[in-house]
Amino acid sequence: MKWCLTLCLIVLVFTCSAQFDTARYTGSTLSNVDYHHGQLTPAVGVHNIQVFRANREHPSWAGGMNWTYNHQPMICYWNDTFYLHFLSNPVGEHIAPGATYLVTSKDGYNWSAPVTLFPTYQIPDGYKKDHDTVVAQNAYAVMHQRMGFYVAKNNKLLALGYYGIALYSKDDPNDGNGIGRVVREIRPDGSFGPVYFIRYNHGFNEKNTKFPFYKKSKDKSFIAACDELLSQPLQMQQWVEEADRNDPLIPLKREYKAFSYYYLKDGRVVGFWKNALTSISVDEGKSWQYMPLRAPGFVNANAKIWGQKTGDGKYITIYNPSEFRWPLALSVSDDGLNFKNLLLVNGEITRMRYGGNYKSYGPQYVRGIQEMNGAPPDGNVWVTYSMNKEDIWVAKIPTPVKSYVEENVYEEFNELSDQEELLLWNIYSPIWAPVSISKIKGRKWLTLQDYDPFDYAKAERMVPMSENIRIAFDITPQQHLNGQLDIEIQDAKNTPCIRISLDATGNIITKAGYRNRTLSKYEAGQQYNFIIELNTATRMYTVTINNGKPVRNVLFAPIHKVHHVTFRTGGVRRFPDADTPTDQMYDMPNAGEKDKNAVYRISYFKAEKL
Repeated sequence: MKWCLTLCLIVLVFTCSAQFDTARYTGSTLSNVDYHHGQLTPAVGVHNIQVFRANREHPSWAGGMNWTYNHQPMICYWNDTFYLHFLSNPVGEHIAPGATYLVTSKDGYNWSAPVTLFPTYQIPDGYKKDHDTVVAQNAYAVMHQRMGFYVAKNNKLLALGYYGIALYSKDDPNDGNGIGRVVREIRPDGSFGPVYFIRYNHGFNEKNTKFPFYKKSKDKSFIAACDELLSQPLQMQQWVEEADRNDPLIPLKREYKAFSYYYLKDGRVVGFWKNALTSISVDEGKSWQYMPLRAPGFVNANAKIWGQKTGDGKYITIYNPSEFRWPLALSVSDDGLNFKNLLLVNGEITRMRYGGNYKSYGPQYVRGIQEMNGAPPDGNVWVTYSMNKEDIWVAKIPTPVKSYVEENVYEEFNELSDQEELLLWNIYSPIWAPVSISKIKGRKWLTLQDYDPFDYAKAERMVPMSENIRIAFDITPQQHLNGQLDIEIQDAKNTPCIRISLDATGNIITKAGYRNRTLSKYEAGQQYNFIIELNTATRMYTVTINNGKPVRNVLFAPIHKVHHVTFRTGGVRRFPDADTPTDQMYDMPNAGEKDKNAVYRISYFKAEKL
């Protein structure tokens, strides 16, 4: 009885210690899964940029690719360039063949067409897993890597991938029974070195695989970079799912998934895994102080969570704070342990155009730049993620992270210096619905285009939070018989109280309860100057267009304070929701086609408290 009591006390002390000295969420904000944005306040100045848009029908519009399952992107910054790779399959997850593709960018906004980084790989005929009866015959591997890049101390950039085996749709490619992990160098001129195996799974070796072992390279500095990587427990911990279950290189061999980590100021390491599991290491990941436990207060399901130290000396975690893979949000900590807020990074979900095995809705599987893998000169946080396991995106998150602005806004885009125009704007910019600053006849405009039948462009400007405010801007539409532009005034939870629309019939309308009220006609190429004055206490507002007679209306929904103004080239989206069936196995009609282009230009935006 005494030894049992002693053991219980030891466990209790250990648990209390672990609970006290661990990463945790201390804020009170939670996301509401009934909204794609979770009713979370947007972090100021976040830019979401689409990197790759899948297209089965027109591969030339997708850089030559026609595969529609694209997922698990990884990113680094090296040689003044962003490098991003993602794995891909023709239709669905775990259904071969699989390959890994690479895209690059100098600025994070304009990305190259994808090129093959790790090609398809045929599984030897006759192979079968020990626990299974299915035998490989003319079968191919799938890619499944939890680590993407490593910049060695000798400045070699290593790209890594993993050839897993999934012989049927529900087979698991990261069960420790794959072929092995591969590596190749990316050179400064953009060319690639040969593909090598850096680690084999059991049953595979130099004699029965088609790429050589890395030690066979004639480049001693490449071998040294690989050896350096293999000597680091924190890097090896990322390999745990795919490696042999008894691989001596893996410090913590339990099936914890999608490891990320960062250093605290005292040198300790905080680790995160899926489901917001966390632990702390005092010896560079060789051991962990306690078995990973769910970080207190964090909400996260079976999706990745990313953590890192930021340029302003704080820490950030980015993840889906729900049991679903939306929204994408962030939380900030001063000390790397206590995360105090929950703000929106991306609250959009476009339609999944192509169905497939295990394709989940939402912006998911976020991954940032590891500490040794470079730092963009702008000092911002850059992360990558997939949308619906179909399209690939990046997000730029300014630091220090802010949730509101205090100053009145007076922005004439033509008077702002280059690269300064959108610093305080939030943008959501798909490839077929781009948001940009364009220069036409020497004059700069904030331009929203849209020829995407399934997505839209969106630009948001935070304004001083107020009950009583005047907002002024202009719109110059380039067409009047197609497209749609919604202008919404919203609170900090993204609840709109006013919606003014330029519709596809040449009318400017405002939402008035159930119905819409016509304010004016509009023509292509004409500039329309809007002044909106509203008072949330009285729930009244007026709209003046081109110095005409003010039109008085009531807010169609009550809010306490205005937080931001949204310009969006499409209507409100509510699909999917929490009750949508999990697996979409159908394709959307005309999934690869374009719409007729619609273009809207804004030359100024002003907002002031009254």
